[in-house]
Amino acid sequence: MSRRPKNSLLVELPLLVWLVFVWGALWGDFGPGNLILGAVLALLVTWVLYLPPIQLSGRFDPLQFALFAVTFVWQVAKASVEVMLIAVLVGPRARNAVVGVGLRTRSDLLLTATGHTMTLIPGSLVVEVDRATATLYFHALNVRTPEEAESFRRSVRQVEAAWIRIMGSREELAALRAERRGGDRAAAEQRDSAAIGSPVTAGQQIVGGRRTDVPTETPEEDRP
Repeated sequence: MSRRPKNSLLVELPLLVWLVFVWGALWGDFGPGNLILGAVLALLVTWVLYLPPIQLSGRFDPLQFALFAVTFVWQVAKASVEVMLIAVLVGPRARNAVVGVGLRTRSDLLLTATGHTMTLIPGSLVVEVDRATATLYFHALNVRTPEEAESFRRSVRQVEAAWIRIMGSREELAALRAERRGGDRAAAEQRDSAAIGSPVTAGQQIVGGRRTDVPTETPEEDRP
């Protein structure tokens, strides 16, 4: 019986740090004792349980991660206020959308990190993942126009870019820098637009990549 391959401890170190951070966040306790317990559980998950090894890039930028953490906290606070204002000022008149976002990366880890980051920011939630095309589908709050859908896509791709800078492969990082120089921007924008042509409101759904209207009951205030 052949032994399953394992990544080295150095390669899996960013994953271990991330798992320990998630453990502390879930318990709301970043004390030494709880973090040590989280580290032990992270080692058990990655080394003892019979799971396929996670393919990592072998690089981790702590400066970019620190910048991301600060930005993430700000985005969560900002989005919380925006959701509160929408609930108070717009209420049931808010029109939501399902927005598809094609990502640059094909890494399952970066795909998951991007989706979870957006889900933790109030106002959006991952509803479907297409691994074959690296496309995430989000339920986005108060998205009513194609311009707002494109703005939401850009915010998702900014989160993805942040994760690529933190722990993406060198090839992904080079492609991101080339895109920022304008070399691949047109192709990237075209792929984003192909994900979905216009925002999908609460009365519509995506079927096989096409937008299909779903009849909904007319609100009482719109009835003659």
